[in-house]
Amino acid sequence: MDFNDVIGYTLRIGVIISATIIIIGVIMLFIFNSSNNFTLNQIAAPNSIVNSSIFKPNEIFSGLPKPYALDYIYLGLMILIATPVARVLLGIIQFAREKNKLYTIITAIVFFNLMFAIFLLPLIIGK
Repeated sequence: MDFNDVIGYTLRIGVIISATIIIIGVIMLFIFNSSNNFTLNQIAAPNSIVNSSIFKPNEIFSGLPKPYALDYIYLGLMILIATPVARVLLGIIQFAREKNKLYTIITAIVFFNLMFAIFLLPLIIGK
């Protein structure tokens, strides 16, 4: 199998898994009419009190065994965000295997920027 096929399958599978989990979360939201002590009307309101920036990944994972629809939706969004990040990581591997130093370095810089923006920047800004 060609490495470009691996990258393509990674993107497709990531989007499909993400969409499936988000759809499950939306269905759960309508079935249970609440999630994490928020009602459907509170979540869908234009001035919703639900704020995704206050949810932490460990809280999302702890809510999965319970029927918390928002945790499923957030997990789907996390997977959706992780999909292109995985593609960049696979790009580093691909360019390194091809011994293309310039593109390996450029892609590694892009990967570092992504990791900085996802993990470190929120800690710096949040203080």
